[in-house]
Amino acid sequence: MGWLDGPNLRRNTVRKRRGFNNAAPQNIQFKHRDCLYPDSAASSSQHPHMKFQLDEPQGGNSISRHDGQSIWVNNSQHTHSLLVPWQGEVQPWPLDHFESLANSHFEQILSLQPELVIFGSGSRIRFAHPALYQCLIQQRIGVETMDLAAACRTYNVLASEGRAVLAALLIEP
Repeated sequence: MGWLDGPNLRRNTVRKRRGFNNAAPQNIQFKHRDCLYPDSAASSSQHPHMKFQLDEPQGGNSISRHDGQSIWVNNSQHTHSLLVPWQGEVQPWPLDHFESLANSHFEQILSLQPELVIFGSGSRIRFAHPALYQCLIQQRIGVETMDLAAACRTYNVLASEGRAVLAALLIEP
């Protein structure tokens, strides 16, 4: 397939109308075949294999698994709503339903002194009224709301970067 054929045809037609040069670059040369085909046999014989290493937070908490009814933190299963700080003990969060969310639930977070709170609002994303977490805003603590699965993934990424993050995870019965 040539440069102007296939998926590039429409893009290049639009570019031509706008006055761009559509000529295919003639002076590009690849010195190694594996630049184009990284999984080829030539590639593996010329270069050493890439080594992968498991990246686990040092001394911190990690969410290893979740489903609709439970969360595994450091390989311990939890079936109730909980607060997962970047380091230290996982704490129960006395919250059963999103509708019963109150100021006191977010005030419990202040003692853990995070810089960012990831609020996992259950199986679907639901936003708490900002007045409920006003105590966090006044202390300049960021609050991000997402569903439970996204909150677990985001928490793990931020915790692995060494950020002072806390996951406030709602598990509804």
